[in-house]
Amino acid sequence: ENYQKIQTYPSTEPTGFQEPDSEDPHILLYTSGTTGFPKGAVLSNRKTFFNALNANIFYRLTPLDIFLVSRPLFHSGGLLVDSTPAFYKGATVIYKKHFSPQEYLDTIEKYNVTIIETSATFLNFILKECDLSRYNLRSLKSYYTGGERVSTSMLQEYHNIGIPLSQIFGMTETSIVTWLSTDDALRKIGSVGKPVLHGELRIVNRDMRQVSPGEIGEIIVKGPILMSGYWNKPEITRGVIRNGWFHTGDLATIDDEGFIYIVDREKDMFISGGENIYPTEVEKILLTNPQIWDVAVYGIPDEKWGEAGKASIILQDNSEMSAPEVIAFLHGKIGKFKIPKYIEFIDKLPRTATGKIQKYLLIQKSKKEIV
Repeated sequence: ENYQKIQTYPSTEPTGFQEPDSEDPHILLYTSGTTGFPKGAVLSNRKTFFNALNANIFYRLTPLDIFLVSRPLFHSGGLLVDSTPAFYKGATVIYKKHFSPQEYLDTIEKYNVTIIETSATFLNFILKECDLSRYNLRSLKSYYTGGERVSTSMLQEYHNIGIPLSQIFGMTETSIVTWLSTDDALRKIGSVGKPVLHGELRIVNRDMRQVSPGEIGEIIVKGPILMSGYWNKPEITRGVIRNGWFHTGDLATIDDEGFIYIVDREKDMFISGGENIYPTEVEKILLTNPQIWDVAVYGIPDEKWGEAGKASIILQDNSEMSAPEVIAFLHGKIGKFKIPKYIEFIDKLPRTATGKIQKYLLIQKSKKEIV
């Protein structure tokens, strides 16, 4: 029956093979959706190729390397930052459907893994649940993390046990745009490094002038690592890509040596009593408290100050802490106006499928409670 059906199909010759173009779409990859619904980023052959070239440089990839990929393949990190560069170089890639911290370390030890790149959240779980001194991790040559807030206290813990963990910075629309070399990992702890070779990066103020060292500005990106646009969203695309530059919405500073430090997301910044508050600054200090496992700081409407800070805190297992104790901990470490007015203790923070905190859901919930 099927054979007879096939015989009814037209018998004309194929039109021929069309050579792919560098600007042809290679993949449609969706953003994390930290501020709402994810957007489909159209990523071209050109973008994927130059991202692979950049990653080969900062990972120092060779065909002999063994790359352990723990991020999901629907995520830019798992597919384009980790897997594709390794395939391009002919290296070995190890996948596993689910990883526990113990299984992750066992895999490194068993297969002599040389490169890892994973989330800060997972790295925190490793510190919490494992005794790293019991594992042989000497095969590792590159250790990277990125994609979310990274506390310097966690980086320091890894450095203290001989693992020079470095940061990379990027997003779905650009892939990796900065990287910190292993050699500079301790000297420039907290920095996301310098721009990649194939790509341009500037930190600019609202007048589009490059900022001076120590001044806060927005990261904008240009070059072959940039997406073609958002799928079926031309207006949003025009809003973020202006004069060839992609406006990331990420605020950062640069030091005298050209190393970049992420301050916060522009959309996460709030104004309280006329003062700019950067939640990440407050979060990083709170995470130095051994009783705090995770935290999200954000601005909510306030009758007196316009906006006021709120901290949603997850405590470590078997830890107890009160709101006054949190406030007392922050006193003297940051300006008084930066200390959150509201403190709540919760069991879980809302996250995207890629592990990023969805602060807009916390803000929506808090607004309903105010009403």
